[in-house]
Amino acid sequence: MSGIQQDWLSALKPNFKVLSVKERLLCGMGALCGLAISSLISWYVLGGVNAWYIAPMGASSVLLFAVPSSPLAQPWNIVIGNTIAGIVGVACSMWIPDLTGAFSFAVGLAIFLMMTTDSLHPPSGAVAITAVLGGETVHQLGFNFVIYPVLLNSVLLLAFALFFNRVIGRHYPYPKHVNERSKDPTPTQKVSIQPQDIQRALDEHTELLDISQYDLEKIILEAQEWANERQGKDYLCQDIMSKDVITLNQNDDIHQALDKFKHNNLMSLPVIQDDGRIVGTLALYEVVEWFKRAADPRASWEHLVKQIMNRKVVTVTPLQPIRDLVPYFVEKSFNYIPVVQDQILIGIISRADMIAVLQQQLNQIK
Repeated sequence: MSGIQQDWLSALKPNFKVLSVKERLLCGMGALCGLAISSLISWYVLGGVNAWYIAPMGASSVLLFAVPSSPLAQPWNIVIGNTIAGIVGVACSMWIPDLTGAFSFAVGLAIFLMMTTDSLHPPSGAVAITAVLGGETVHQLGFNFVIYPVLLNSVLLLAFALFFNRVIGRHYPYPKHVNERSKDPTPTQKVSIQPQDIQRALDEHTELLDISQYDLEKIILEAQEWANERQGKDYLCQDIMSKDVITLNQNDDIHQALDKFKHNNLMSLPVIQDDGRIVGTLALYEVVEWFKRAADPRASWEHLVKQIMNRKVVTVTPLQPIRDLVPYFVEKSFNYIPVVQDQILIGIISRADMIAVLQQQLNQIK
């Protein structure tokens, strides 16, 4: 084969990562077991229905077991996408006498509705066609076709996919990469690529992307260009602060405060009054000290946060350079510093935020 022919064939191949033999075998075994088990259950439940299993489930199994991280393979897509396609397909088979027109319109309308509901699932196009061209057995079911076999098959296959992917160590459904503690970006995102950078790059692409490796790299590079615009300036407190702040109220019970420490795995929290003004801080060690003296009659009156909190609070303003904060984190080992405006708490800057900035600046030097 000549070099020109090889280049031509290479241009036709997708830019996908080739998985190891083990991973390919797992994908195949997952589809084999998923289809066999869900098919047997469907046959048992719908023994009197000839259309107890439908071919589009084979296409769904490719997504669920081979590319479970794809946006098109998520639970919402397979259940809602197949349901929408089934309803549209049955309606078109009833109301459009011409078969070609019926299945063509069914697929086109199903795609529109799936994209509108963010439930696009490619095998659902085959579900719509099956509803039209499935023959007398399918037509006799009417809209029951949507419930069984479509919805039943989809749920059974999805249930096995959830089980199988978890057993072999895959994350499915695919988790969102977000800051689990708050609605703010993670400390690293604040000084590098942020979600809005990626969204801004995605807005430049009008087509729907199922994210191949090449597409993902291109989007990251474009997003990095937006992030680079932030890297040449002296960071201010408002640039890296977290706005979704976990706080205590001065009138909270100390036991409630302890529960918040345990739930969020934090060592210290700012204390505010009802109008949002910061009035102190409470550290976990101060709660521990309170427990130690709880048996002392002289301390029996202490049961609110304001009675044991530290009222001396170091704060900064949003427009203050973050270099002013370095001595507090380095010399005094602060865990965080509150950011206030007109004495109202509007954010905090943690030690992790400062480390993220330092790491970003070190990367620029390399």
